Amino acid sequence: MKKYAAILGNLGNTADRFCHSYKDNPSTEEMLRMAGKINGITGIELVGTWDINSGNVKQMKNALENLGLKCASIIPDIFSDKIWSRGSISAKDKKIREKAVNYMREICGIAKEMDCKIINIWPGQDGYDYPLQANLLDERKWLIENISLIAAEFPDLKFALEYKAKEPRTHSYIARMADTLLVCMQTGLDNVGVTIDTGHSFLGGENAAEAVVLAKQAGNKLFHMHFNDNYRAWDDDMIVGSIHSAEFIELLYWLDKCGYDGWFSMDQYPYREDAVGAISESVNWLKLFDGIVIKNREKINKVIMEGNAVKASALLRNILSGN
Repeated sequence: MKKYAAILGNLGNTADRFCHSYKDNPSTEEMLRMAGKINGITGIELVGTWDINSGNVKQMKNALENLGLKCASIIPDIFSDKIWSRGSISAKDKKIREKAVNYMREICGIAKEMDCKIINIWPGQDGYDYPLQANLLDERKWLIENISLIAAEFPDLKFALEYKAKEPRTHSYIARMADTLLVCMQTGLDNVGVTIDTGHSFLGGENAAEAVVLAKQAGNKLFHMHFNDNYRAWDDDMIVGSIHSAEFIELLYWLDKCGYDGWFSMDQYPYREDAVGAISESVNWLKLFDGIVIKNREKINKVIMEGNAVKASALLRNILSGN
């Protein structure tokens, strides 16, 4: 049984550098009620500081329980405040690095209170923009040291590193599956793994299905999944399947083949769309793709074993035409 979730903030206001507000600002309570309307959603991801802090843990826990929702993960906000603009856990300033680690400790404590097992780390400001700007050796070392430090302190939590090639920095230190797995290996800790965001994978030029297999071969390092879609040029955070239907079928096949049993979480940015409708569509598309894989598993196995691209194309065409 698949577990579907959504990031709470996806139900709120949206903004970019051209428009400071595309929608109204719903309260946390309003967003939670909206989440409760999405058929199939049983989990919610919370962003630290935005949604949850040490002062509202009991209130948030009760709110989720009343809606029959679980806390799927907590995302430490080490990216949206100006203090992190030059990096967080890899910042040149030691005081900033220490502040980031202490903040993450606080989030880990909150996660334990929320019975949440996953800390989803997206170090979006940890990277660089220009040639000769970054101390590549030291900054990558600090990043690994600080991830290791916090993960070792909380061995009963899973730390899922979410990679993305660029934005807000032009170059991110955790950019693609391979370099993220290297970081995991360098920590030497079993509770450090990876989050695949499908849009980030597409943006990075990856085949998300192959990224799943890499994580499997590295020792079951796939801890979490974020789902959205894009045109591969930018992190558009669109409705799942709106662009890459064939790739999503392949991805769902390999997630099943590799035994992934974690959350299928929606991470979208519906600038102009109705948020409940857009996220509902993503869940419905994933359910459709999952049903396709279950129904056609043996046929998919066969064309993969044969390696015949024409037969693979025909199979996809027949599947999509309902035959």
